[in-house]
This record gives sequence, C-alpha cells and structure tokens, in this order.
Amino acid sequence: MTLTSTPNQIGDSGTQTQYEMSGADALMDSLRRHGVDTIFGYPGGAILPIYDAVFKAEQEGWLRHILVRHEQGGTHAADGFARATGKVGVCFGTSGPGATNLVTGIATAQMDSVPLVVITGQVPRPAIGTDAFQETDIFGITLPIVKHSWVVRDPSEIAKVVAQAFLIASSGRPGPVLIDIPKDVGQEMFKYLPVEPGSTKPPGFELPFAPEHKAISAALDLIENADQPLLYVGGGVISSGAHEALAAIANRYQIPVTTTLMGKGAFDERQPLSVGMLGMHGTAYANFAVTECDLLIAIGARFDDRVTGKLDTFAPKAKVIHFEIDPAEINKNRVVEVSVLGDVGISLVKLLDLSNQRKINPRTSNWLNKIKNWKNDFPLIIPPREGEIYPQEVLIALRDLAQDAYITTDVGQHQMWAAQYLLNGPRQWISSAGLGTMGFGMPAAMGVKVALPKEQVICIAGDASILMNIQELGTIAQYKLNLKVIIINNHWQGMVRQWQESFYDERYSASNMSVGEPDFISLSKAFGIEGIVISERDNLIPELQKALENEGPVLVNVNVRKGENCYPMVPPGKSNAQMVGISDIKKKV
Repeated sequence: MTLTSTPNQIGDSGTQTQYEMSGADALMDSLRRHGVDTIFGYPGGAILPIYDAVFKAEQEGWLRHILVRHEQGGTHAADGFARATGKVGVCFGTSGPGATNLVTGIATAQMDSVPLVVITGQVPRPAIGTDAFQETDIFGITLPIVKHSWVVRDPSEIAKVVAQAFLIASSGRPGPVLIDIPKDVGQEMFKYLPVEPGSTKPPGFELPFAPEHKAISAALDLIENADQPLLYVGGGVISSGAHEALAAIANRYQIPVTTTLMGKGAFDERQPLSVGMLGMHGTAYANFAVTECDLLIAIGARFDDRVTGKLDTFAPKAKVIHFEIDPAEINKNRVVEVSVLGDVGISLVKLLDLSNQRKINPRTSNWLNKIKNWKNDFPLIIPPREGEIYPQEVLIALRDLAQDAYITTDVGQHQMWAAQYLLNGPRQWISSAGLGTMGFGMPAAMGVKVALPKEQVICIAGDASILMNIQELGTIAQYKLNLKVIIINNHWQGMVRQWQESFYDERYSASNMSVGEPDFISLSKAFGIEGIVISERDNLIPELQKALENEGPVLVNVNVRKGENCYPMVPPGKSNAQMVGISDIKKKV
C-alpha cells in the first residue's frame, strides 16, 4: 500500500494521507471508521472482491463476519442487532437473487424505522443494462423501501457514500439505506482518501429541527387541563432513548400509558400507570381508555391502522398532541391540535424543564380509578389448568422464568400473546410490526445474541413462521449462539385460521400445517442443536427451565391447543371499543 500526501478535502487545513488500495479495501476501511465490527452476509460472484477484503479485515482482527444461510436472514439479523443496540446494522449480499433476497428484510426495517446499511455487489460497470448473468436493478427495486440509495460507479466515491449512508440511516427517523457496488469498482485500484463520520452530507440533507418552545408550551397547557389524558407511545420513544423522560412525565402528571407493538418496553408495564398495548389485539382496558380519553398524547407513534381500528372512531372524545420527528406523519391519519416536531427525546426533556417552572396539580384520580375498574373487569385471560396446554400458559411461564430476556418474535397469534403477556425493558422487545414479516424472529435473535453475547435471548416462534427461515439453525450452530427458540405449535397458521373462523364461515383454506410439518426436534438435532418437545402441562415449566439453563442453543417445540383464539380482538372496520372476546375473558377468569 503506497502512502502519499495530498491537500485535505474535508474542510480542515493541512494535509491528509492517501492510500493506494482497491475499492473493496476502501469500503472496509470506511466501515471500520464508522465503528462497524460485525457484518451479516452471504457471498457470491459479484461481491467476491469485497469478500476478499472481508477476509483481510477478519485476519486483522477488527471485523466479525456472520455467514447466514439466506440473505433474508442476514437483513433480519442486522435488524435485530440494530434494534437491540441502537447502532446501525450492516449486511452484505451479492447481485441478482442475492440482492432480491434482501428486499423483505429491507422493507421490514423501513416499516419499523430501523437503521441499516445494506451493501450489494453488482455486475461490472460495462455489463450494467445488458441483462448480464445475475444482474438486477436493485437500486430501482428498493427505491420505495429505503431512505436513500447509491450505485457507486467510481471507487473514489466510496468513502463519501459510506459516510453519507451512516448519517442518513441513523439520523432523524432511522431507516435502511442501500449501496450497490459493481464488481469492477471493488477491484479497481485508486488513491483512497478517508472520509470521517459526519464530515459530509448529501445535497438537501437537513438534521431535524429543535422542537419549538411555543409548541411545547401549548402541549403542556393541554396536559395540565386534561381530566382523562392518555399517553400513546410508539417506537420513536425507543429509538430516541426517551423512556426515562416518558416515565417522569407519566408519574409527574399521573397519566396512564399505552404502547404500540413497536413501543413495548418504552414504559414499565409492571407499573400501575401502564395499560399495556392498544389496538387490534391490545388489552381491553387500553382500548377502553383510548376511546374515553379527553386528551391523547401521541409520542413517536404513527396512528397505524392496527392501532386505530376504524379511524374516525379512534379517540373520538380527545384532543390530540403529537410528538414526532417525521413531519410527514403530522396530520397524516389524524388531525391534531398541537404538533411538536423534533427528536422526541429532546422534546420530552424540554417539556419536563418547562413543567418544572409550573405548579403541578394532577387531576386524574377519577380517571385512574375508572381504568383500575376496567383492569379488574377485563383482565388478560388466565387459562384454566386443564386439558391441552394453552399457548398463553407458555408465555406466562417464560415471563416468570426469564424476566430480563431479550425477546424476538415471529408473526401471528404467538406474537400477539407474547405482546400481551411478556414484560420487557427498552430495546428488549424485537418484533416485525409494520410489515408483519413471518420468519423474522430467529434470524433477529441471532443478531441480538451476536451484539449482546452475555444477555439471555429468546425467540418466540410459530410452527408456520419458523419454517420461513428455518435454515438459520445452521448459522446458530456454526457460531454456537446460545439462544433459545420456543415454538408455540398449534399446527396451524394460527392467525389465518382465526380470521377464517371469524370472518369466512370456517372455510379453512390452506391454513392447516399438520401435513408436512417436520419433526422439529429431529430437525434441530440434524443441525447439532439440542431439541426438546413439550406436550404435557406437568412438563412445561421444568422443561422450559432446563432449556433456559442449557449453555448452548436449544429449540423447544411446545404442542398447544389447536383452536385457541387470540383475544381481545378488534374486528376490521370496527372501533377499538367494539372488541370481540370480552365475554370469553369473563368466562375464563
């Protein structure tokens, strides 16, 4: 590597060292400068020059590359890594099918505002547009599901593009970005000039504005004059690290707190002020609270349809305050009385600062008593200890046995039961919310465990979802990732079956998974992973405890009742107050 001296090109006086190296080596050095020490990926022809540089980086000892078994698994693993740590997740894939296999994971991250840098190999520059072997326009394919994307046609642009990519992915409302690098760009030698983090930004890029004092004052006026306020908390509180400020506001004004699926962990659900999750499968008391509140304080939430139910009946008696970093979300689904635009963590701290200058007189005692009565009358179902194992029992047992675990989930009934019954801290609940991606849970758990090897990590899966990325058992085995996979096995696509029962006159089309279901224990053991099957209630807690105490990865297959439905449930087109399953709650408690 040849060193030369050249005038500094990033705004400082003096000179900066240039290095003679390939585009691939420049990429790896740029990633290192941005704090990257872990990459999830899968090699292929077009990305081989970059993987040659990966080999060198691993030899130098600063990088760990995790070889996944499918590129989708790589994006979900990087996603789990990012959600658990707050850092930017990084994944690699080659051109053509390698790149298109990344799409579902990119869309998952986009919907849930997760910062990812996705790097794909591409056919050489002269071959672009010729329908060359394994050529796809991944730049065009992913345009609707990324914050920004680049095709790097000059290796001298790599350092700048990487710096911009990390800035865009992690700033404002986080999200995924894509960098597509033709094979010959990775091979080409050039004089590399490093670009430090934060030293360059793309044209038109602006960091979020600071929240306005006038808006914060108006929000505080509404809070102080509300009799039945409700804090409606989304994933923005998690990504901004605003959970402590949120707790301070809730306790100061004695305001109950409900969270979205993405917001789980932002507020301690063991606290009396918590009413749990709201929406389609939220708690009855959360949905009653949002229907009856006179002030809805939305923080880092986007009024998603699974939360609101029939939109024009959502919080019908309430004025609305919206704390939000993304101006596109303001008045998108619900017109609000006060909007506070900016980082919600900063906004909440400023709200507290202003509040400290005022006299506090909480007026919510009657409101809290009303909610307490709803909690008593409509609690979450505690299943009877008879017959087949209820799926809820599994989640209750895990709640008691693994109170501090990081939880990932797949998508379906088991996801909703996990959201209802498990109690999580900030960043300890990791689930595909916006896109509802089956197969997300296990690779996401891999990312969490790689990022936080000393933490307990559990994936809650369904027997249908787990099959979508079952091949990642190979990754778990290769890297000896001590995580636990718990399959809630009802032998159906459970949520599909529930909808077919409720809305399609019990016409169970293509939702029964019994025929063709693998022997999960034999399958896990084929990968060299311990497997446990639980079918009897007496074995549930002892066998779960055994699995959790095992020092290696374990897959647990729990056979549960086949026809159990997830309640409460807000039917499509109904208001949150029109839940079904309330009578079942009354019967079973």
